[in-house]
Amino acid sequence: PSEQGSGFSCLSPTLPAQCNELLPAGALCTGVHTKINRKEIIQAKLRKSCSCTTQRLKNTVLDFFPVLRWLPKYSYKEYIWGDIMSGLVIGIILVPQAIAYSLLAGLKPIYSLYTSFFANIIYFLMGTSRHVSVGIFSLISLMVGQVVDRELLLAGFDLNDDAPPAFSDSSPWKRNDSNITAFNLTFAGLNAECGKECYAIGIATALTFLAGVYQILMGIFRLGFVSVYLSESMLDGFATGASLTILTAQVKYLIGIKIPRSQGLGMLVMTWFNIFRNIAQANLCDVITSTICIVVLVAAKEVGDRYKHKLKFPLPTELVIIVVATLVSHYGKLNEVYGTSVSGAIPTGFIPPQVPSFNLMFRVAVDAVPLAIVSFAFTVSLSEMFAKKYAYTIRANQEMFAIAFCNIIPSFFHSFATSAALAKTLVKTSTGCETQVSSVVSAMVVLLVLLFLAPLFYSLQKCVLACIIIVSLRGALRKFKDVPQRYYLNKVDTVVWCVTMLSSALISTEVGLLVGVAVSMLSIIGRTQRPHTSLLSQIPSTVFYENDQEYENLSPVPKVKIFRFEAPLYYANKDFFVKSLYKMTGLDPTLEAARRKKQDKREKEHLQKENQATNVNGFSQADTTLHLVPKQLDFQTIIIDCSSFSFLDIPGVNTLKEILKDYGALNITILLACCTPSVIDSLKRGGYFEKDDRNMHEMLFHSIHSAVSLVCEDCLPNGGVLL
Repeated sequence: PSEQGSGFSCLSPTLPAQCNELLPAGALCTGVHTKINRKEIIQAKLRKSCSCTTQRLKNTVLDFFPVLRWLPKYSYKEYIWGDIMSGLVIGIILVPQAIAYSLLAGLKPIYSLYTSFFANIIYFLMGTSRHVSVGIFSLISLMVGQVVDRELLLAGFDLNDDAPPAFSDSSPWKRNDSNITAFNLTFAGLNAECGKECYAIGIATALTFLAGVYQILMGIFRLGFVSVYLSESMLDGFATGASLTILTAQVKYLIGIKIPRSQGLGMLVMTWFNIFRNIAQANLCDVITSTICIVVLVAAKEVGDRYKHKLKFPLPTELVIIVVATLVSHYGKLNEVYGTSVSGAIPTGFIPPQVPSFNLMFRVAVDAVPLAIVSFAFTVSLSEMFAKKYAYTIRANQEMFAIAFCNIIPSFFHSFATSAALAKTLVKTSTGCETQVSSVVSAMVVLLVLLFLAPLFYSLQKCVLACIIIVSLRGALRKFKDVPQRYYLNKVDTVVWCVTMLSSALISTEVGLLVGVAVSMLSIIGRTQRPHTSLLSQIPSTVFYENDQEYENLSPVPKVKIFRFEAPLYYANKDFFVKSLYKMTGLDPTLEAARRKKQDKREKEHLQKENQATNVNGFSQADTTLHLVPKQLDFQTIIIDCSSFSFLDIPGVNTLKEILKDYGALNITILLACCTPSVIDSLKRGGYFEKDDRNMHEMLFHSIHSAVSLVCEDCLPNGGVLL
């Protein structure tokens, strides 16, 4: 309703007659743009958020622990068998993967089992997704392992995996070997003597605790939008680059050689250089075992992929391989006879909880930032993907809190960072998972191993674990085959993928993530700085207009240029906007004004010469003089399609004002069409219109056609109304 009475306003001068046919008698088409009182809205939100009632407290608890909402409504007859089956399958897969991924994290297998157990229980209580599997993830394990290796080197430890670990009275498990040396690491943040294993898990728990704290802070301050800047191409490139690093790190286990671990820039290249330099020392037993395991695993994966629609649950190939390889290694005494590297003792039970070292947190505070972002980004993206597939909703901020506590609480129990994993989630859904009850079942399987079965894996060869890790990278490494198709679909996204992949592989995962985000944002800026521009023509017998370079049989509008700029107009692209407009219309008003000024000057000089000649000779030469004729323009109006203007900043408004002034000096009218309310508000506040916005209705139009109809009534059929 307008301030004057009942009615509504139309920006287009051509629409009131049409609107009046629809309005009641006496109603006037004069609506007013109302302003929102933001102060009152903010005050109302503050009152609502600061109020404390019993119901509000109850809702807060239920929101923080979503399990309290859905578990009382759990349909046992409908869901229980699917959840049990998927939980058992995931638990069986988790055990070999947890032991294998401990190689990536640079930690003992027992810590990976702890991580899998606690993550499943906590996400069951706090997660909002019904299907994602949270636990050990290869990429997260690699990021943790890189920090652990760096800090071990700085502390003076030998990174050789077969070096005897140092234990002391403060270590989780005691050994009485006489050749074990304890290091006093009080300077590094631990207040007691601590060996390599103790120090490594201290670094990992401090890193994990900090990552969880960062995620909680991101959740409190609603910073989940940070994951929006992690584009799909960037994440794919990041995962592929990290997969190359993981593959490279496992090759030495495959062939049984001992080489120094490389760190920092060029790690991948240096590792391969050391591999080829020491390849003559390869352990034949490890090579044969690795070959057999990879062939069996790949064949089983291919069979599973081909007949997955017929299989009720995936083949537990990893578990079978581990059991068989452990038995062969134990009874064949491969470690004693052939010197093959084995997993070693995996104790049973739980270590007493311990507070992560706050002194060590200062050493890894920066490293925890990318870990927190990647962990959250993968979890939320997978949760949203499966929620959309199975028609339910998740709460991204609650997912942030859930994964945060999956890091914070387990860090007190000698665990490291976790995330949702795509491969296990796909297995979970394919085996009938309905709710997160399946996570509890998986945790029970891991608990069974922790309490009773862990020592049985003593003789398991490390090359078998490396084979499991490498075969699990198939999906990420297959992304290389998609590069040509990706390039065909979008060249910019392909560049983002390639740059992120190369920086992640050749420098480090943290730098790769930073480079990927930077390149992604630069690509967005580049697209808005130099967007697509075009001149529009009319689609015959319609009220629509399109690019005359992309479509045939369009009808140009006489004496009118319709310009489309497919991006918001702001400080970074205002110059490109002006240049494109000049180029498309074929007229630079500044140059044209200078040309006309120069022409007028020449005419005045010529007239002065004529007058002087007349005075001297006594007769006029006007009949024999050719006067300069001004250049005739083929258009009188420029219509700017503002439908792609999501916003205007101050330089953008000033650019439109300058264009209006410059073209106005040449008697060329500038009209704006398809402006959004926010753009109109920016124009009004920027002083684009006359005082009190008196001429706004003459310069703004709801559609291109309404602007064309006004300025070109004589040149359109039926008096400007197209059929």
